[in-house]
Parts: sequence; structure tokens; C-alpha cells
Amino acid sequence: MRPTVLDPLFAPVSTLPGVGPKIAKILSGLVASHPEREASVADLLFHLPHSLIDRRHKPGIAYSENGDIVTLDITVGNHQAAPRNSKAPYKITGYDDTGEITFVFFHPRRDWLEKMFPVGARRIVSGKVEWFNERPQMVHPDYVVPPEEADSLPTIEPIYPLTAGLASKTLQKALTAALAKVPTLPEWLDAAHQRQNHWPDFAESLQTLHRPQEKQDLNPEAPAYQRLAYDELLASQLALALVRAKMRQLGGISRAPEGLLQRTVIEALPFKLTESQSRSIGEINEDLAKPLRMLRLLQGDVGSGKTVVALASLAQVIETGAQGALMAPTEILARQHFASMSSLCEKAGIRLALMTGKDSAKLRRETQEKLLAGEIDLVVGTHALFQGSVEFRDLGLVVVDEQHRFGVHQRLALSSKGRGVDVLVMTATPIPRTLVLTSFGDMEVSRLTDKPAGRKPITTVSASLDRLEEIIGRVGNAIHSGQKVYWICPLVEESEKIDLAAVEDRHRVLEHALGQPVSLVHGRMTADEKDAGMQAFKSGATRVLVATTVIEVGVDVPDATIIVIEHAERFGLAQLHQLRGRVGRGDKPSTCVLLFKGPLGETASARLNIMRQTNDGFLIAEEDLKLRGGGEILGTRQSGMPGFRIANAEAHADLMEAARDDARLILEKDPDLRTERGSALRCLLYLFGRDEAIGLLRAG
Repeated sequence: MRPTVLDPLFAPVSTLPGVGPKIAKILSGLVASHPEREASVADLLFHLPHSLIDRRHKPGIAYSENGDIVTLDITVGNHQAAPRNSKAPYKITGYDDTGEITFVFFHPRRDWLEKMFPVGARRIVSGKVEWFNERPQMVHPDYVVPPEEADSLPTIEPIYPLTAGLASKTLQKALTAALAKVPTLPEWLDAAHQRQNHWPDFAESLQTLHRPQEKQDLNPEAPAYQRLAYDELLASQLALALVRAKMRQLGGISRAPEGLLQRTVIEALPFKLTESQSRSIGEINEDLAKPLRMLRLLQGDVGSGKTVVALASLAQVIETGAQGALMAPTEILARQHFASMSSLCEKAGIRLALMTGKDSAKLRRETQEKLLAGEIDLVVGTHALFQGSVEFRDLGLVVVDEQHRFGVHQRLALSSKGRGVDVLVMTATPIPRTLVLTSFGDMEVSRLTDKPAGRKPITTVSASLDRLEEIIGRVGNAIHSGQKVYWICPLVEESEKIDLAAVEDRHRVLEHALGQPVSLVHGRMTADEKDAGMQAFKSGATRVLVATTVIEVGVDVPDATIIVIEHAERFGLAQLHQLRGRVGRGDKPSTCVLLFKGPLGETASARLNIMRQTNDGFLIAEEDLKLRGGGEILGTRQSGMPGFRIANAEAHADLMEAARDDARLILEKDPDLRTERGSALRCLLYLFGRDEAIGLLRAG
């Protein structure tokens, strides 16, 4: 049950004065934590300002700098109305002791302006000054009041992210009402830690951020901001720690066979394991041998050989008589894993099966019967594997590939498919340490840092789209010399129709220019059409594949040596690196061409530079975090940390470490959150939407 003290914060925004159904809907679109529900008062309060306007600056007309927001005490001069049917603006002059200024209005209501600016009267006017032909002007001032109402002018005004249909004043009014509803909450922070950091309490922190007095109040390093960021991070880390404790409580099974099957798989490989592959397999074997559930994240850069580590780990569990499952995010990937594992499994005597959403009912039933009878040792598939009716005789290890959005609660759901199921999650997106803590804080981490022997580095170059014909000519030469080429076009959801047309257009242009068939793969095709396009490219029936980013993850064509990424400036760093990893998988030198449309902005330019300088995915991930915040790295929002509204990856990385340590200590001392601080921490979990974790407490 949610503590009643939180009720005012969980009231819908429509209960605030001045927020009718229409505004409530717009506000919910902007701030709601659950898209299908109306936003709560807490959702609104966690929507923080990003900057402020200081209207205390009163330099006088002549001393107002271009672009500054100023407040002026002026006397109204004359009005210059635009001629009828003219599009010229309406102008009003004003002056003070230092000089003269023009106020400019487009589409004016003359009667209203004459009332606001009576000729010869004094007015306090605030807005942005712009110098034009060495004369100052102010287009549509923000505030105009008579001197006796000067106090009504907000001197400091916080600026919030807004959305269409929502005026800044409407949002400010709703926030004033929301702040008045903040109750006195029990303190969940450790008193010594709070004193040491000079952090205010929760209500005071909200008050400071929504009613800032100085610019530095909104700095992510300021005490009030840090306090709220820490609250959010602590809620997240406490939830992850509870999941971990629950997984451990459920108990695991010690799986420590002699390792014969694992050795057979490794010896059947056509290459020698890298040092980090051997180390990771060792770490996983140690986990499997303990009577606790394994929950491990295997991070490896593109092409670092994660699948081999996964198969070796699955072999270890299969040797004990249990079954393994490997889950991939797409059908293309599932089929690819199945194909790449088939010969190794055959040599090692592992009975392998594939299960996807495309299977006929008959085939699915047969696979299901074999799984239950224990006639299948390892099944590869998509999410279909874990939905509802699929049952195993004795599931021991689940490997989840490339599923960034595979959350904590799905991890718990997997456990229900067997006794003491161990879980290995793999990702080819190198994730900076901070984000590993935010999203996988309940997991141990293994990292693959070296590339398999024989892999050649990829040369990366960038070129303007003006050189398109030259690039197409070079692609033609490359395919005549027997090479294969990926050509990637961007796909942005807002303009999907235009982008799809662009992909299809590029496909036609290349077929015409190269004088041979070219494969095409994009998200709007059926699975069969995509498969056919990929197969033609893999087999060599076509030598060029035009695609959107559907080929980003895991598609393996070892003899592809060139990738052209069109409009590279529209991609995030992590995505560019993932795409580049489609080439350089064989023993031939490979090239990545980043085609951009100039002029480039600062961030896009920095991205392309980093891509040219390094092939190291971990370094790229850290740089990506600096350039755009962590959202994009895990394939979620464009900035900030995934799933966080206040905490910021760069500014609050050290707080994340502290929150994780704090969460572990709390659960050691008070595993059921029964103490006074424990019940305050339950409030915190509810407040930041981590209440599912409360259900994991023994006491409920």
C-alpha cells in the first residue's frame, strides 16, 4: 500500500486550479511517467527548469547589449501604425535619459497597443533587445506595466522545456499550485551523509529549483539539484538491489561439471580464444559453480566474439543435464545465431533447435514436445521463447542477446521457466561504467576488450554528399574487384515516409548506375522479404545491400568490406559505431565512408572526428556520453540517463556510485525496510515509480 502521506503528490494534475481536461492532456504528454495515464502532481514537480531569465538587469537603453534581456523604465513617444493591408509591423518609440528604442509588433491590435502604451506615459518594459542598423529595438516585449505595478514583474523567471499548445505562464501557474501541495515527508537520507553534502530536505530542494534566485541554483552540481538527483538514483539502486536480493533468495543450483563439453566446443573453433574471452568464460564458470543464481552482463565491442563465450557457457550447463536458451531481439539475428552455432553444436553433440514467431503451429508443437521431453539441449529464438506456453524440462541458463530494453522485471519472469535459472545478458553496445550501474546495477560485468586474431582495423573516412557520384564510381570499382558493399540510409520516425522514399530512390539510382541488381532491406518489409534480400547479399547473388538501420545489430557477412553511411550527421555515435561493425569481420582490410550534408553543427562534426580517430567502442561510448548524455547509448531517449528525469550521467556519476553503496548497506542492515529510515525509503521508492520493487520485500 502506498503511504497516505504521498497522496497529494499522486493526485492527477487536473486537480490543480486552472488545469482543465485540455491542459491536463497536454501536460501529461510532456511530463507523465506512464504514457497511458494522466500525469500526477509529482510528475509535474519533477519537470525541472533548464535555465532562467534575470529581469533585474536595468542598464538603460543606450547601454543595453544586443541579445540581452533587460528591464527599461521608459516614456512612450509616438505610435507608427502600418498602412492598411500592409505587412509592415506596428512601431512605438520610447526613450529614457540615455537614448531611444523602438518596440515592434507584428499582426497588432491597435486599440490594445494604444491602451498599453499611452503617449507621454511612463512604462516599465522587459524583453530582449536587438540592435538593428545601430538602433536598439525590442520585438514583442515580454512585459509592459505602469510604474505602480512594477512589483508584479517577475524578476527571476525559470525557463522550462515546453510543448505545442502549452504557454509558459500556464505551466508556471500549475507549478505554483503543485509546490503548495508538497507535504512534509519523512527523511530517507542518512543524516551524516546529508550534513556532509549540505543538502536541503526534499521539499526545500523542489522549492529552490522551481523558484531559483540565481543562475547557479539550476547548476546540476548545486546542493538542491544534487539532493534530488541522489534521491532518484538511490530509488533506482535500491530497486535493483532488491531484485538482486530476491534472485539470490530464490536460490540457484551449483553447476560444476568437469568441463568436457565446453572444451570440445572450444577445440572445435577455427581460431584461438582471445585473452578476454578466456577470462570471461572463467568468470562465468565460477558463477555457475556457486549455489546462487548467476546474473551477469557480458559487454563486448562489435565483433569481439561474444557468441563464442555464450556457447561455451551454455555447454557447461548442458553437460550437467540441464537445457540452455539463447534469446535474440530479431528473427534475422536468431536465424544467424542458429546458423553460426550449428556446426559447432554438431561436433560437440549438442542438440540444437530454432524457435521463432514464423514457425507453423505444427512445427512449434513438435519443438515444444521435444523441449519437454529433454530431447533438445539448446534452443535459439526470439522473445517468443518466453511467452506463455513454452515449457522446458529443465532450463538451466538463459542467454539474452542485444536487448537493451530487457528490464529488471523480465529478468525475474525468465526465472519462472525453470529452477534456479542462471542469466547471461550480452550487449555489443559498449556501455560506460555509469550507465552499467544505472541499468544493470544488479549484475556482475565481464568485458571483452580485444578483437579476435586476424581482424584488420577499419579505415574510416568522411566525405560531403556533393561527392556522391565519385563515391558511387568507387563502389562500382570495388564490386568489380569482388568486394561487397553495405549502403545505409537513415530512418527517422518523424519523417518515415520521406526517408523510405529516399531509401527506395537510392536503391534505384545504385541499380541504374552500377548496372546490376542491388538488395534492399528496410523495416516496412515483411520478414520474408528482408530474409530474401539478406540471403541474396550473403550468397553473392547481389554485391550491394541498401538498407536502413535494421542491419545495425549482429548481421554477419564476413566478406563485406565497405560500408557507406549516408547522412552520417543524423546518427548518434554509438549507432555509427554499431553500423561500422558490420564490416571488418573477415581478414581483408575494410573501409567505412561517412557521407554528410554540410554545413555540420559542432556536435555532428565532433562525432565524425571521433569516428575517424578510433575503432575502440568503449572510448566511443564515453565520448558519446559527453556529447549527448546517456539516453541514446542504451537506445532510449536522446539525452539524459535512460529512465531518469533529474539525474544526469555526466554531472552525477559519482552520486551513482554512492547510491549503489548506500543501497547495499541499507539492505544489509534492514533487508525488509522495517526501521524508521526503512519506511521513509518505501516512500522514496513509490515517489520515483519503483514500487514494483516493494512487492519483492518479504513483508510485501
